[in-house]
Amino acid sequence: MASASCFSKLCLTFLLLVVVLGSSNAQLSTNFYSKSCPNLLPTVKSTVRSAVSKETRMGASLLRLFFHDCFVNGCDGSLLLDDTSSFTGEKNANPNRNSARGFDVVDNIKSAVENACPGVVSCADILAIAARDSVELLGGPSWNVKLGRRDARTASQSAANNGIPRPTSNLNLLISRFSALGLSTRDLVALSGAHTIGQARCTSFRARIYNESNIDASFAQTRQRNCPRATGSGDNNLAPLDIQTPTSFDNNYFKNLVSNRGLLHSDQQLFNGGSTDSIVRVYGNNPSSFNSDFVAAMIKMGDISPLTGSSGEVRKNCRRVN
Repeated sequence: MASASCFSKLCLTFLLLVVVLGSSNAQLSTNFYSKSCPNLLPTVKSTVRSAVSKETRMGASLLRLFFHDCFVNGCDGSLLLDDTSSFTGEKNANPNRNSARGFDVVDNIKSAVENACPGVVSCADILAIAARDSVELLGGPSWNVKLGRRDARTASQSAANNGIPRPTSNLNLLISRFSALGLSTRDLVALSGAHTIGQARCTSFRARIYNESNIDASFAQTRQRNCPRATGSGDNNLAPLDIQTPTSFDNNYFKNLVSNRGLLHSDQQLFNGGSTDSIVRVYGNNPSSFNSDFVAAMIKMGDISPLTGSSGEVRKNCRRVN
């Protein structure tokens, strides 16, 4: 009888653990706003489409905002907070300063959503939807976005400096950083495929095109024309991350890596005789495999430490706490 009682207590303890551990993501759902803001998805997509039609690069910029938000204390909209006299946010952290962009577009989306459903939809969820819409509008896959995140009331510049992988990262560092957030090595390679769109500044790839040997010579020469060797000269000059189809979401990024034409050091690390070479080859040969894995990894990344329930808030203005 005592053993049966102990067993039932153990079962109850286990169930409580399951509930507690699963609660953060259990409250995210694809139909979270179906009643409170039924026109949310078309409202967001319309604004994203307008922005991308004006500047194709904006799709990559919006996708990157979601990545940089999720990698710093979870997908909580903390990246969007402006610095104030008494508050230092993440926008001026090294990975974001003079680099993260698209905040005005997020403002426009938020304004349109507030007009439709005041005080209902978080900025964190707007980032998640805008990232999906950007990928789809540039020819990539679509997916159902899990929603129900709430917005952080704080941000951390130091966490952004330490948490977002640098373009100089080696493979082991990339794997360990993604693993710390519950993302597998396959997720790392799939999510890196987001570099099929967008551009990078000369400062991010100067050392690679002048100093590294695992780079196609003609590709290096092409990039050197617009990125002088001397630091301080042309630092902000841009180059496409995917030299073949820089405004189309496809699998050419992986074909570039096989040809040693990855723009960033961290890109080429994925195909440099290491454990991820085989995954890069699969994605380069099979676009549907890349698309399905990218979708799965995006959903997984969107599950990183969301604020739900009564935690956080729903900001009225994405740039400041209520």
